[in-house]
Amino acid sequence: MAKRLTCDVVVVGAGMVGAACALYAARAGLDVMVVDRGPVAGGTTGAGEGNLLVSDKEPGPELELALLSGRLWTELAQEVGDAIEYEPKGGVVVAATPEGLAALEDFAAGQRTAGVVAEPVAGDRLRDLEPHLAPGLAGGVRYPQDAQVMPTLAAAHLVRASGARLRTGWTVTGVLRTAHGTVRGVRTDHGEIHAPAVVNAAGTWGGELASLAGVRLPVLPRRGFVLVTEPLPRLVRHKVYAADYVADVASDSAALKTSPVVEGTAAGPVLIGASRERVGFDRSFSLPVVRALAAGATRLFPFLERVSALRTYVGFRPYLPDHLPAIGPDPRAPGLFHACGHEGAGIGLATATGHLIARALTGKAAERELAPFRPERFTTDEGNTA
Repeated sequence: MAKRLTCDVVVVGAGMVGAACALYAARAGLDVMVVDRGPVAGGTTGAGEGNLLVSDKEPGPELELALLSGRLWTELAQEVGDAIEYEPKGGVVVAATPEGLAALEDFAAGQRTAGVVAEPVAGDRLRDLEPHLAPGLAGGVRYPQDAQVMPTLAAAHLVRASGARLRTGWTVTGVLRTAHGTVRGVRTDHGEIHAPAVVNAAGTWGGELASLAGVRLPVLPRRGFVLVTEPLPRLVRHKVYAADYVADVASDSAALKTSPVVEGTAAGPVLIGASRERVGFDRSFSLPVVRALAAGATRLFPFLERVSALRTYVGFRPYLPDHLPAIGPDPRAPGLFHACGHEGAGIGLATATGHLIARALTGKAAERELAPFRPERFTTDEGNTA
């Protein structure tokens, strides 16, 4: 006989965003169940670097979300910092040419007006921060608010701390709705779960879950590779990346984009990114991409030429056309809440997303808080249907 369970809210997706939604909803007094067809952090979260960044965001809604998330991550770190390998190590963005540095400094000046701490670093002082950087760089900007967590540990800990009932290996096959269209739970391959609220935290598969509820959200996968080196002493102190990384993040192109991003980890290996391309859910290994990542990293840190890369992994960032996530209630399906489409920033933005979702679930969210992230903001011309 099929199981029938009840709760206040079903969170679909046990990645970092789903874990944060579960945590803050539970702390708001709701009975939460988390459902995922795979394990905790089995999707995009498990293929991430754990970045909590403000440095790559221009003034606007996403940066405001990142600043709120940073404060919430700091609070969580005071509770469980060691358990999630939280490192407030800061970021350093570097420019190779005077022209690139001028553009980077203009970008940083705008960020400062929005509350970001962005400290100019002259070219001859960069190696005070990162002794192993290549010589001859024009300069950079240091961002002390950037931090990092170990994403799989963090997601698992947030789910555990929430006290939510967790159902892994359960695939959602339908969203239950009343005759009037109101959401009343989900159907899974293990039975029905009845709840007045369903949170779509399905990441790259968020569009598929939305379609089960009769609405459309144009989430697309954007593939990225990460190279992982052998364990090393702490030779890279910050998250270090080239200034053109910001342009690659903001790009709408489906074509391959690579820009060097290098950072050490508490466990020792150095993580090397970043690539972006839209090729659907193709997981095949790409030697040209990995070579491009290695070449970019060694330009920044020449010592990496002598270091072995142990493995590479691939993940899919949930991309929405305007580069903003969908967060909040969907008026096309009352009772459905979206928390997806964060692209490569989901780890960093998870806490603020969970906080806003909990406020929306309990009727406390102000309309202006969620307005930039409205899930129904995409017009019919862009492929959405009500």
